[in-house]
Amino acid sequence: MKALLKALGPGLLFASMAIGTSHLVLSTKAGAQYGWVMVIPIILANLLKYPFFEFGIRYTTVTEKSLIEGYNNLGKSYLWIYAFVTLISTFTILAALYVVTAGLFMNLFNVTTIGAGAISFGLFVFISLLLIVGKYQFLERSLKAVITILFIALLITTVMVLQKGPVPNSENYQRPEIFNEAGILFLIGLVGWMPTAVEASGWVSLWGMENLKTMKNKPSLKLALQEFNVGYILTAVLALFFMVIGWMTLYGTGTELSGNSVVFADQLVNLFTTHIGSWAYFFIAVAAFATMFSTCMTAHDAISRVSLDVLQKLYPKKSIFDHKHAFALMVIAMAWINWIVISLFSANMGNLVALATFVSFVFAPLLGWMNLKTVTGKDVPKEHRPKIGLRALTYSGMVFLSLFALYYCWMLLM
Repeated sequence: MKALLKALGPGLLFASMAIGTSHLVLSTKAGAQYGWVMVIPIILANLLKYPFFEFGIRYTTVTEKSLIEGYNNLGKSYLWIYAFVTLISTFTILAALYVVTAGLFMNLFNVTTIGAGAISFGLFVFISLLLIVGKYQFLERSLKAVITILFIALLITTVMVLQKGPVPNSENYQRPEIFNEAGILFLIGLVGWMPTAVEASGWVSLWGMENLKTMKNKPSLKLALQEFNVGYILTAVLALFFMVIGWMTLYGTGTELSGNSVVFADQLVNLFTTHIGSWAYFFIAVAAFATMFSTCMTAHDAISRVSLDVLQKLYPKKSIFDHKHAFALMVIAMAWINWIVISLFSANMGNLVALATFVSFVFAPLLGWMNLKTVTGKDVPKEHRPKIGLRALTYSGMVFLSLFALYYCWMLLM
């Protein structure tokens, strides 16, 4: 147990990064709109995507190389595919996360005179400084406290809403159709981002690399996977907590959760405090803000690391990517790029997120196959390759995501 606690790092960073819009927004909306039935896609998505992320930790722990290097070893074409998906993420995911976080900040501190764009800029500057000065070790240590507090706060809230019970007469509520265009699109968003996008397996791999650098003794594969599993299970459990909260408090009321970040933040915080009491408003608002702030920090760190790693592999002769300050420059570049995206395309942020969802969802089965091919390649000794059960789960996940992706494309073409 002591060794496991000491090894905690990539798994918790994964949890912190994943518990963002997929949980705070999509899981809550799932429960609010469709009720308990959303337990099924949430559990399925977490279960069937598990191998894709596990392979990132497995490959790095065994080989001490990043998953991106594994793609490069397979061939440049694999690396270019991952680079394309990363490029789309670079211009969309961070911008969307920061906008939601800015909305929560405006709600928490009752800010009405400053726009979301200005607050997003302040968050970009502050988080960039934290990542550049504190580096990986600060990220890991700070998020251990955040995740612990968040889990306790959500556990208490979930127990309280379960004790209070569902909304009166909600059993007579006519659930919206799931298998129509609107329902399928919602399912695609939920499954696509639950627990997060498959390309995040590369992010986990790079955190695994950083974690190895901080440890005197390299952890065994068993210990590294146990650590990751703690974070992954926590991610799935918190998704169910958010779904239950949305189900017990909004299902049957006909309340539509807003797509506007500021309005949504106000709805969410009031949703919690209605069932706990007004005394808890500040506590819940801080917890919600901390959730998104930590997600911004981990996603900003991950996208900066993975972008730099991809560029280093694509252009090995460019010394600028191997400069000692390359990571700091990439963090600043990501902040600058995404602030410009927010400034220029804030009115069309929904379309940008839809583009990211499409690319991520369509490429997910291919990236899953690439991960399997990498972790079963010559770099990994046979005794450390995934066993038949995990491989079967991997193929099931690939088929599941492929069918969803094909249906999604068919809907867009109709």
